[in-house]
Amino acid sequence: MFRIWAKVYHGEHIAKQFTFACEETFSYAEFFSYLTRICEKLDIPTPVLLKTHIFNYAKFRHVVFRPSDFMEHIDFSKLVLEKID
Repeated sequence: MFRIWAKVYHGEHIAKQFTFACEETFSYAEFFSYLTRICEKLDIPTPVLLKTHIFNYAKFRHVVFRPSDFMEHIDFSKLVLEKID
């Protein structure tokens, strides 16, 4: 089991948050699937996922998606995914 804390920021304030929990074993190959499910729950567009995003999550236990990572226009300043132990 693993959990990911997803936070949508407006400026420096958390506007929305969601804790994604999954009973499966975590797999980096499935990271886009986790991201898609998180974004559906938060009712926001899914950002483009790059290798650097996955590397940042693996190394630093969190990843930040900025407006330039989204194909659609967004009305928030960033999306942060953080690993919860």
